[in-house]
Parts: sequence; structure tokens; C-alpha cells
Amino acid sequence: MHRCLLLGILVLGLFMTNPMASSADVSGLISCKDSPIFKLRLDKNVQKINKRLNNYEVGTFSYLTLQRQIDQASARFNKYSKQGLLCGGDGLPHLITDGHTGHTGEFIRPGLGFLYITGWIGWAGRSYIHYTKKTDKPNENEIIIDVPIALSMMTSAFLWPLSAWNELIRGEFIIPEPKITISPR
Repeated sequence: MHRCLLLGILVLGLFMTNPMASSADVSGLISCKDSPIFKLRLDKNVQKINKRLNNYEVGTFSYLTLQRQIDQASARFNKYSKQGLLCGGDGLPHLITDGHTGHTGEFIRPGLGFLYITGWIGWAGRSYIHYTKKTDKPNENEIIIDVPIALSMMTSAFLWPLSAWNELIRGEFIIPEPKITISPR
């Protein structure tokens, strides 16, 4: 009994103490616009394309294509510099997902885009499976995909968050527990 009380006091004491928070910031990352290695990467990239550029006459299709690659690389590196991304010792931008509001654009927009696209694909597949259950040959329709139907499911599934919300409100999204099959053990 005394041991449990002593252990409880010790655990409570550990939680109540306020140790100094370590300030590691972002692990030695620096702004890409200030990183010499980041600038060196751009220079090497442009030099590499320039070497190939010297093999072609000015104004030819190949020359213009390579010139466009140089412009795109410069624009990309310039964009990374202006957005305030942080670069590591390798000269590459690193995405920070530490919860600070200054880094939300690095993860939130792509993360939400990923979730939306995967939900779109999943909802279209779910809709197609629901469709096949109502056909006369459900197993065959799951194996041999009816492409026109599947495409119509894909185009209607882009509003999947609204469809999911409506099904949740109507009680159709979640199956009641008695309808869930349990395999014998």
C-alpha cells in the first residue's frame, strides 16, 4: 500500500514539475535564400543544361527546349527562396510539420489535397461495389469492370465529402452492428 502511494506521488511529482523545454528550432535548417549549397545546386543544374545547350544551334527546337528547362529550374529555385522554405546541409528544401503557423503551407495544402484525391478514388470504388451488388452477376461485375459505369462513378465521386456527409446524416454510412458478419474462430 505504501509502495503504491509512494509511486503515485513520484509519478505526480514528475508530471507537476516543469522542465525547461529544449529549443531545437528546426534542426539546423537555414533559409534556402541564405543557403550557399542551395545556390550551388542551382548553378550546377544550370551549368549541366548549358553544356548540352552548346551542342545545338540557337533557335532550334532542342535549343529552345533546353533554354526552357533552364528558365523553369531558375523559376523553381527562385520560388523556393521567396516562399521561405528551409534547406538542410544537402541544399534541398525540407518540409516542416511542427505545428507552427509559419509552416502550414508546406503540409496542410498538399496533405488536404492528398486526402481529397484518395477519398475521391475510394468513394468511386465504394460506389462501384455498391452498384455491382445490385446487378444479376455481382462477382463477375467486380472482376470484369464495366468501364462506362466506372467512369460515371468517378465523375460523380468528386463531391464525395458531401455524399459522405449526407449518408452519415441519413444513417446509411455506418452499418449497424447486427448486420456485421463475424467469422467463426
